[in-house]
Amino acid sequence: MLERAPGPPPAKILFINVCRIGDTLLATPAIRALARAWPAAKITVLGYPKRIEVLAHLPWIAQSAGISKLSARFKGRVGGSRWDLALVYGFDAPLVTYALRVADKVVAFRQDDAALNDALHKAVERPGYQTAHSVHNALLLTDALGVPHAGYRLAYRLTEAESAWAASRLGTGGGPRIGLQLASFPTKSYRDWPLESFIALARAIRSKRPASEFLVFGGPEDSARALQLAGALGSGCTVFAGTLTLRQTAALMSRTQLYVGVDTGPTHMMSCFDIPLVVLYHCISPSRLIGALDHPRFFPVDHPKPHPCSKDTPMSEISVDTVLAAVARALG
Repeated sequence: MLERAPGPPPAKILFINVCRIGDTLLATPAIRALARAWPAAKITVLGYPKRIEVLAHLPWIAQSAGISKLSARFKGRVGGSRWDLALVYGFDAPLVTYALRVADKVVAFRQDDAALNDALHKAVERPGYQTAHSVHNALLLTDALGVPHAGYRLAYRLTEAESAWAASRLGTGGGPRIGLQLASFPTKSYRDWPLESFIALARAIRSKRPASEFLVFGGPEDSARALQLAGALGSGCTVFAGTLTLRQTAALMSRTQLYVGVDTGPTHMMSCFDIPLVVLYHCISPSRLIGALDHPRFFPVDHPKPHPCSKDTPMSEISVDTVLAAVARALG
C-alpha cells in the first residue's frame, strides 16, 4: 500500500510534461490522481505550447500554459508564482531547474546530473524501456508521493460549443459514421498500415454496410494519402486531414460510431470517448504497453510478430481480414 508523505497537503501543484499529443494525454491519469488525493489543491499544467490545448477544460486543472526548454531558462528568476509541489516529466535539465526555482518540493525521474538529483525532493528511478504500460510509467511520480491511483482512463473534455459545432458540421447522416486515422507522425512511420489495406478495408465495410460514411483525420502531411483513399472510395468519404485544429478534430471524432486507426496521438485523443475503437499496433509497441485502458469498447489489433521486433517489420503483415473481424465485433 502507498504511504502518503507526512506534512500539510499542497495548496498549489505544478505539473510539467512537455511532449507530443499522446504522452500529454497518457499523463492525465496522474493529474487525476493528484486532484483526487488533494481536492483543494490548484493544479497548474505546463506542456508543449502546440499541444497543451488538449488539456483545456479538464475540471481538475486550474490553469494550463505552454513552456519549452528554451523559455524555461528565463522563467521564475525574479518574482512570479510559487508552488508547494512540482512534478516534472522527461529528462530536460532546464525544465527541472525551472521547477526547482519555483517550487518548494520537486519530484522527477532521476536525471543525468547528480547535482539536480540531490536537489530533488524525490528522484524516481527511470522505468525500463517498455517494461510497463505508459500510463503506469507516468504514475510512478505520483506513486513516489504515496498518491493512490484514480483510474487509468485518459481524459479529454469537449465544450458544449465544440459539440454543437461538430453536430452542425456533420449533420445527421445515414451511418455508421467511421473515423479513420491513416498514419502516425513521420518519425514513427513504421506504425503505418498500407494505404491499399485501408482502401480494401473500407470497401469491405461498404459491401456489408453500404451507407457507411468515412471521415479521414490527420495532419497536413497525411492529406495526400487521405485524398487517394477518398478518390478510391468515391462519395461518402470526407477528408479532414490538414484542415482542422486538434480540438476541432476531437469534436468531430466524438460524432463517429466507430474509429479505425494506427497508434498515434489522435488515437489516444479518440480513446477518451466511449466509442468503439479499433487500433492497429506495431510489434515494437503492442497494445499491452500503449493501448487504451479502462475503455468500454476497445478492440486492439496487434501485429502477429512477437514483441520486441524490428522497425523493419512491415505493418502489411496485419491482414485486412483480421482488421475487418475486429470492425465486425466493434459494430456488432
